Amino acid sequence: MEETIVGTEAAQIPQQRGESLLETAVRYVEERHWDVFPGTWLEAVDGLQYCSCGDASCPAPGAHPARPDWATQATGSATVARRMWQKQPTASILLPTGRTFDALSVPESAGFLALARMERMELTLGPVTLTPDRRMHFFVLPGASAKVPDLVRTLGWTPSSLRLTPLGEGGYVAAPPTRFGSRGAVQWARRPTHANRWLPDAEELVSPLAYACGRDK
Repeated sequence: MEETIVGTEAAQIPQQRGESLLETAVRYVEERHWDVFPGTWLEAVDGLQYCSCGDASCPAPGAHPARPDWATQATGSATVARRMWQKQPTASILLPTGRTFDALSVPESAGFLALARMERMELTLGPVTLTPDRRMHFFVLPGASAKVPDLVRTLGWTPSSLRLTPLGEGGYVAAPPTRFGSRGAVQWARRPTHANRWLPDAEELVSPLAYACGRDK
């Protein structure tokens, strides 16, 4: 069952319901060949939800790595993924970047602006997530992290002037339906399909993303 976010900008974003985190993590491995690893989870205390990390002021409650060596924990094996979520069924689903994909992270408002422009340009897009902390992550081919600064300079911007952040090796993104405390769940702005299995190169998306980030300043 899928549910659509209510709102003008987000009117077409489906939200998955009725599937466990374990089932979803295994599906990401089997269908998309993405590595996955379990992150922190939410714990209820006196009716309120807190991050399992124990930090009452955690900026991403229930949606960040649970251990410093998380990169070694990430797996592309459905069997191993199933075993990890069986141990902690409510753990968030995190995807390491720099392996099968990188991600270009931009503010939500700039992301929607860029998404509309890309669709008018008929650009080939990969999956795109929308997070409760109002960021959008555009999945692209690995290697984006090294390319983006020079691509942005070529367009006449300085990388520090835009809120466009490439996530590559050593980074990660939270995958739907991971929840950020009481702020809500990560959702797909463009969900994974057979049509977007092949990811675009960062070079194809940087121009509309930089333009949108520049307007959004």
